[in-house]
Amino acid sequence: MKVPDLSVTADAGVHEWPGAPDAVKSAAAAAKLRFCAIDLQSIGSKGELMSALGKGLKLPEHFGNNWDALADCLEDSDWLGKFGIAIVLRHAKAYGKAHHADWETLSEILSEAVDYWRELHKPFWVFVG
Repeated sequence: MKVPDLSVTADAGVHEWPGAPDAVKSAAAAAKLRFCAIDLQSIGSKGELMSALGKGLKLPEHFGNNWDALADCLEDSDWLGKFGIAIVLRHAKAYGKAHHADWETLSEILSEAVDYWRELHKPFWVFVG
């Protein structure tokens, strides 16, 4: 599977990605985007998910480890930076099966962030594997 052109903001969104994160990392570098990869394989609770997201996305210290705080941080221009971001969530399907409600909430928050940044013409990509 080929990584799309990550500089095309209109195509940004939440996409399935069965491949390794390295291809997305290279494409992000070419598009001058920040890149983050988070492995959800050993995540067993919402608290662990919030901690992994906080660390993996390098969220601000004031991140409150809850859904509202996550949504706020993902729509913060200081956090996003100048060009945009590409995020890879590894082993997300297994996490989603084990923690369906939390996965649905996270998916909604990520989709809302994509829409928010698209309106501001900044790419916000999420690749779910």
